[in-house]
Amino acid sequence: MTPTTTAAPALPATGAWLRRFHPADDAPVRLFCFPHAGGAASYYFPMSRALSPHADVVPVQYPGRQDRRGERCVEDLMELADLVTGELLPWCDRPVALFGHSLGASLAFEVALRLREAGKPDPVALLVSGRRAPSHHRENQTVHLAPDERLLAEIRALSGTDPAVLADDELLRSVLPAIRGDYKAAETYRYRPGPALTCPITVLTGDADPAVTAEEAAGWADHTEGPFALHRFAGGHFYLGPHAAEVNDVVRRHLS
Repeated sequence: MTPTTTAAPALPATGAWLRRFHPADDAPVRLFCFPHAGGAASYYFPMSRALSPHADVVPVQYPGRQDRRGERCVEDLMELADLVTGELLPWCDRPVALFGHSLGASLAFEVALRLREAGKPDPVALLVSGRRAPSHHRENQTVHLAPDERLLAEIRALSGTDPAVLADDELLRSVLPAIRGDYKAAETYRYRPGPALTCPITVLTGDADPAVTAEEAAGWADHTEGPFALHRFAGGHFYLGPHAAEVNDVVRRHLS
């Protein structure tokens, strides 16, 4: 009698929310990536290419940008975390890790909490970049309420937007609603105290980032009972570009 084998359940379609630029079906870990304010899933294309096939990298695509430009932006981070978690649950068929930059770091943290509430294990790693700890709130964060010119000045100062977009005023203004919505989500986010995570938390930050002080970055240690690591790079809020290879190495080491 021929023995039978049970095939692994088929993964769902990625749909509007998720992207798999370099599918790695046999990878031991699935890495969900969360973009910054105004960012899109494509920001993580280079990281996906660098980490495949060691990790199945699945970036999240928020509403209101690129191919989802016609959809309503989600301006509340807690609501966004609820929606994203619902999309990720069918993809938790193996150990998962989370990586988020800036707004994406806060979102990754809240998604980790929700995955636990849904009965899933804590991630094997939570990697957060360019964002202060959830418990370190800054008052008077009102960029999302500012006129367009002030918001544009903020974007240019952080140097995280494609220069081609910055040079095209019409294009830049067309993406402002998504950027403003993301800023609102980031600036109105309030951490709700609760049990710490148990997974390792790794913080990556630029040493000249005006959005994150050394104390605010170290504060992430209070949000886990597990190991904590802090990596500082030369540069500002978008230090990741010049240090892409080193950042990918840090992520790879912590996933292993």
